This record gives sequence, C-alpha cells and structure tokens, in this order.
Amino acid sequence: MFLFYFALFIIIADLYAYQIIKRITKSKFLKTVYILITLSILAYLGYVFYGFDRKTGQNDRTLLATGVLLTLYIPRFWIAICLFVEDIFRIIFGIFNINKQSKYKNKFSDFLPNRTKFFAVFGVIIAGIHFFAFLHGIFIGRYNYRVIEQNVASANVPASFNEFKILQLSDMHLGSLARPDKIKEAVNLINQQEYDILVFTGDLVNARAVEVDKWKDIIANIKTPKYGKYAVLGNHDYGDYVKFDTEADKKQNFNQILKSYSDLGFTLLNNQNVAITNQKDTISLIGVENWGRKFIQKGDLKLASKNVNPNHFKILLSHDPSHFELEVINNKTFYDLTLSGHTHGFQFGIEIPGYLQWSPVKWVYKHWAGLYNENGRYLYVNRGFGYHGYPGRVGVRPEITILTLQYDQNKKYN
Repeated sequence: MFLFYFALFIIIADLYAYQIIKRITKSKFLKTVYILITLSILAYLGYVFYGFDRKTGQNDRTLLATGVLLTLYIPRFWIAICLFVEDIFRIIFGIFNINKQSKYKNKFSDFLPNRTKFFAVFGVIIAGIHFFAFLHGIFIGRYNYRVIEQNVASANVPASFNEFKILQLSDMHLGSLARPDKIKEAVNLINQQEYDILVFTGDLVNARAVEVDKWKDIIANIKTPKYGKYAVLGNHDYGDYVKFDTEADKKQNFNQILKSYSDLGFTLLNNQNVAITNQKDTISLIGVENWGRKFIQKGDLKLASKNVNPNHFKILLSHDPSHFELEVINNKTFYDLTLSGHTHGFQFGIEIPGYLQWSPVKWVYKHWAGLYNENGRYLYVNRGFGYHGYPGRVGVRPEITILTLQYDQNKKYN
C-alpha cells in the first residue's frame, strides 16, 4: 500500500510539474530533454530503493537517493499543490459558467478557464526556495556546526559545582558521515571549548560496528576533560535496523559497538550511575539504555539509580526525550537534569533564537530541541552531531552543547 501511495505521489508531482514546463517553453526538444531527465531520475531512485539490502542498511547510495528524492520531488509537490488549488477554482468557475452560458453545455471539455500566471509563479517560487534550501542543506548545512551555550539554574546545584560545564554531543551516526576534513574541524571546535565533563547521548552508528573504523582516529582526538567522558546507547546502537545472518552475528556486532565506545574514550553507563566528586560535594551522573515510546525499551531507571543519594543533584542521560515525558517527569526520584538527543530536530525546521522554533518533528515529539523546564525538572534535547536518512540539514544545524550548572538559591525544586 505504501508503494502505491508513493507511486501516486510521484505521478501527480511529475504531471503537475510538466504543466509548468509546457508554460515555460514551446520547444519539443526541451520538453523531451525534461522527460528523459525525469525518467532517468526515476530509474535511479527505483534502482536504489528497490535494490535496498537489509544486510547493508543505509549507505552512500541510499543517502544520495534520499537527497535526490527530497530535493527534487518535494519542490514538484509544492507546484502540484498550487496548481491543484488553482484547478479547484477553475472547476468552480467552470461549473458556474456552464450554467450561465449555453455555449458550454455541449462542450464540457472546454468549460475550464485558462490557467493564470499567479499560481504557477507562486508554485515555482515555493519550489525554488525548497530546492535551494535542501541543496544548501546537503552541501553546507550538514557540516555547519554551532556551539549552543545554555545555563541550568537550580538551588539543588551544590555551590561548589556552580559554573560546572557539561559538553553534550549526540547522534553522530558515523556510518552517514562523508567528509573527514569537516569532522576534523568539528572536533577542533569541540576541543576549543572549556568543559568539565563530556557526555554523549547515543547513536554512535547507524547499525554496524564497522562504521566506526573510518572515524576512530578523528573522534578519539576529542579531549578528555577533568571529570571524564561518559555515554549511553541510542536505538541505532543495537543493530536492529539491518539484517544479520545469525543472532550470534548480531550479538558480536553489538559487543563490538560497546568496545568502540571504550576505544573512543567513553565510559558507557548501561543502567548504571557514577558519582562525580570534587573536593567538597558530589553530583550523580545516571545513564540508562535506550527507552523510547516508539523504539526499543531497555532503559531501567530503578536499576540505573541504585544506591544514588536522593539528596544529590542528579543528571540523567537518556537517548530518547519521550522517556522524559513518559517516565522521568513523574518519577518519585527527582532527576534534576535529563540530557537527550534522538530527534535530530528532524534535520529540517525554522529556528530564530528568541522568536521562533518550529519543525515538523514537534508533531511526533513534545520535546524535540533545546531546554525545557517541567516543574523544576530540566530536559535538554541536543539536535545531533550527524545526520541520518536525508544527507543534510535545513534550518536545524548540527550541535555542540555547553550546559553550565548554576547555583541559584531562589530556584528550589524537589
């Protein structure tokens, strides 16, 4: 059924887009060239997607094909919407005219008014904006890293941990990355930051451990701060999105992914906690395996929080922000700050700091990017370091986050 609707979408988009071509040129040669190019693109997309190998999973070909699909066919869809709206008006006016003018009664095929320039021009403008935005997202946006600094103020922060800095990374998806030079620049940007601890909130790979090999030397260069580097697993780290020959192969892949985290200098917190202690006070860092509304649920808050001092300021690492909404926010244990990723901000949206933050992912995830405060329980959702599916980012840049804990006696939560 999906293939039927997908094919219908392609056909409608192409038919309406061709209406624009016919208006632009009368040349049969140019029309023929357009048709041949379109058929070639469709043949390429069909070849890649029909030949998708579950054993391989996402690769450079599927990334490119997805980019082509979104960059070329969503614009055609916008054109189709505009011309379809115009067709509705044309039909309404045609029906009105056929009742008013007897000359149309025997010429049903001629009753539609001619198309106007307005809808065609408007459709082309919207399509053009989309096309160039997604093209920018592929060539520039996906590696346009930014550092976001965010303060987290609470009276629960020990005074000696005031101005304690946490650097958060998430969702590297190493199997998708393609530019070593850009990743080296990102690592240099990370190392330029001042931070006391580094945390990574899951999805190191798309599915397979071998994805790490190409990037190990670069990622391992991320500096280790005074209080160490910690991580939790994301849904992609379990290898569920590719097909293995045997369960033993899948388990071996998973164990290798666990080893890769260690090789990169991270301590994995799989339903575990660790005490972060300075000379005066202690805060608790708690990590759970993936737990999500739509994906694998291996996280165990009770086990992860075993023997944690209830009076400690508690930082929870949990890959999927739906965990915060469904389990954390109403838990009898007060988790002061939860750090998540997973959503990627949909890799598409509009963000104007202080004015506007929107993405279609908000229809799926209540908490999808940035800092949230629910009755004193903070959640920060990182927009991700890498990308998956669409090989680009439009309006939602890849992120390196610096969260600064601040002691504020006026913000007492429990």
